[in-house]
Amino acid sequence: MDHTIASALVRQGVMPCSPISPVAGITLETLELYRVTHLRSPHLSIQAFVKTICDLHEVEFHRHLSRQFSIALDSYLQIRRVVASRVTESLQRDSRDWRLKHACPACTYTLTDEEQLRFKILYAMDGNDSLKRVLRRSLDDDDDSLGESSELPTGQLLVSDRYLSRDFVDQFARDTPCAMGDSVSDWCSPAENICEGRWSNMDDAKTRKSWGIYDETGVFVAVCRHGFSLLIADMVQSGERAKYPLAIVAKLLDAFGDGLGGGYDIGCQFQTTLDNSSLGPLARSLHHTCLVGAFHGHAHRRLCQLFSLTTYIKGIGIEDLETCERTFSKSNSLASALRYTSVFHRKQAIDLYFEHNDELEVYGNLSNFLHDNYKQALEILANGEAVLPKVMEDLRVEDESVFDCWLEDEKIYLKGLTREPEEETLQMEYWQRSVNLNASKVALDAAMNVFGTHSQINTLSYDTDIGNTRKAESARRHALENYEKNLKLVQALECKLDIITRWVPEDGEWQRVGRLVANRKYQRALDRLEGLVVARIFELAKMNRAGTGYKLRKHIARALQTRSTAIRSALNVYNNLASAMYPPQQILKWEEVVEYAFLADFELLRKTRSDVSQLPWSSPAARNGMDLYFKMCRAREEICRLNIEVRRLVTYIQDEDKYLRVCEAQLTLANPALAHQLAVHRNVRGRFNSCHLKRLHDISKLPGFTGTLDPGLSACTGAGESASLPDARIPANMSAVHIPVHNPSSPVGTDTQEDLEDEEAAEEVAQEALRSLQDLVFITDDFSRLQVLDDGEEE
Repeated sequence: MDHTIASALVRQGVMPCSPISPVAGITLETLELYRVTHLRSPHLSIQAFVKTICDLHEVEFHRHLSRQFSIALDSYLQIRRVVASRVTESLQRDSRDWRLKHACPACTYTLTDEEQLRFKILYAMDGNDSLKRVLRRSLDDDDDSLGESSELPTGQLLVSDRYLSRDFVDQFARDTPCAMGDSVSDWCSPAENICEGRWSNMDDAKTRKSWGIYDETGVFVAVCRHGFSLLIADMVQSGERAKYPLAIVAKLLDAFGDGLGGGYDIGCQFQTTLDNSSLGPLARSLHHTCLVGAFHGHAHRRLCQLFSLTTYIKGIGIEDLETCERTFSKSNSLASALRYTSVFHRKQAIDLYFEHNDELEVYGNLSNFLHDNYKQALEILANGEAVLPKVMEDLRVEDESVFDCWLEDEKIYLKGLTREPEEETLQMEYWQRSVNLNASKVALDAAMNVFGTHSQINTLSYDTDIGNTRKAESARRHALENYEKNLKLVQALECKLDIITRWVPEDGEWQRVGRLVANRKYQRALDRLEGLVVARIFELAKMNRAGTGYKLRKHIARALQTRSTAIRSALNVYNNLASAMYPPQQILKWEEVVEYAFLADFELLRKTRSDVSQLPWSSPAARNGMDLYFKMCRAREEICRLNIEVRRLVTYIQDEDKYLRVCEAQLTLANPALAHQLAVHRNVRGRFNSCHLKRLHDISKLPGFTGTLDPGLSACTGAGESASLPDARIPANMSAVHIPVHNPSSPVGTDTQEDLEDEEAAEEVAQEALRSLQDLVFITDDFSRLQVLDDGEEE
């Protein structure tokens, strides 16, 4: 028997909008329809949905209807969360980090006899500033400054194992080597990382103005290579600070242990931060590797690419580690609905979206992912086996291992260029100061000559002559001061360099160092040209990206016109300096520059202390051969990984379906309601099993398939695991409902005065409940018959 009106309504399929004396309710079918529709199309708001229902039933829309619908929806979602928690508890899957450790079957469902991979799990992490939330503030009457926060306290609290708490993330707020907690552009000095200055992701200096407007400025997420969400952290009143990726890595290391490979657009810089943090010893002992995604890697220095780019990392396969970009391209549709919501509703919407995306989108496409990657890897190998022998013949390379040697030689060569020798730096400084000294000497002589000539000629009036004399004297004094200042600097450098005789332009040392200075100017001009071209590449890619609006494309087009003008100007400066070099360097044409797509094309233009053109790996043909060889290596690794992941998925489908069916059968008699929820839970992923098995069969028919579809044995057999012995349990907080049964043989005593009073009180309660039910106006299963009493509006 229901003890409250609210529970009685819910039992009849209606969610009340008030827990005590409800006068309106929403059918559960309507709430479920909105929930599913909103998850499929996050642009759909509650107000738009309620207006649609009103239009269908030809009733007037009122604002309070949206509020009532929101209240009922929160209650409905809370009930679903409680039901889900009881299902996981019944399956013994409610232990700490269970969802994280079993997020992706292809990544985490390890088998006993499978080959060990270098990277046990490949994941990508990145920040996104689309899912911001405006912080409500009170307005100051005196000026336009922002007032105090006017956020109302709420008792609503969302507990999610997908979200990292703010307290956990803040543990790493001061865990960076320099300017603790600064934006990513400040994580390390240029001496520590050669890509410093190229990245300023959500730099605090650029986002500081938004701090007063937004509370949560975005999200920082980690996803596995297949797209399953692993962890989410809110970025709170800040840019993409170091504490967010550090918190992500700390949680993943705690859950998965060793063998993790994490892709990040600034993975090279983050590796330095991680090594210098409190997580450094643990990360090194567990062999955590920071990597750079294939797309963002194009904007990194060539030396950084050789150490961090996916193409050159053994064991990574053909994975590009840009999964976050694809994830954000879909989750950005949530942005408009979250901008002015509460903290609770924003977090609830994000958590529900990623849960739905994992179960119905990512898992549903998992076999397609495996099929497409297997097919792509086979195509790379087929193309490489046809082209690489011809390339090796042209390069006169007999063994493929030569490409590995060339890669190491290029690393050594470029690593030696990261810093100028200290002596050369001092010599260039001395050369420049000597040039300045000579120029100041010439200026001093000229000032002395003007002053002497003026003192001999006196044909002007006395006042004019006094003015000219003072100007000449001031010019002479300034020239003398500049000369003396430059002289002191030159003398100091001569002491440091142990120079006995001062250099003059006719000396060989003067000419040699002068060429070094010219080379420095040449490299800076090349840097300028390179940066402009890379920006152009990214802007062109953005213009062609799906989802880019018309106005943004127009804005990018105008920026490209300006960028093209700047590129032409930088190109002219570069060519002038290149032609002045000794020997003259390559002159670039406009058509060549605009076709550059990789920074490696620029690196080999740099003038160095040795002639790079004579090295075997420096020619375009050799570099193309290296890239083709390493792509083939990664394709072979991908096939090995896919063979393991295919077998994992086959085994998971078999074990999971069997485990859930047995648990459902165990509860059918003991608790039919819970058994029904287990059946619903089984169907969430089970609906895709037949499609997965068909797609896996297609993989086995691909020419070149080397794996097997025979199920294996899971390495995990603990409580709740799919391969464990099923033992469904009824949660302790689910007390069985006992229905009293009349027993004629039991003695029936006479009613006492106390019994009569109790019965009378019970009858009064029943009558009150009946009157409350009569006050409900036309609550039915159809929203069209919902009548809302609003005395205030009628008045």
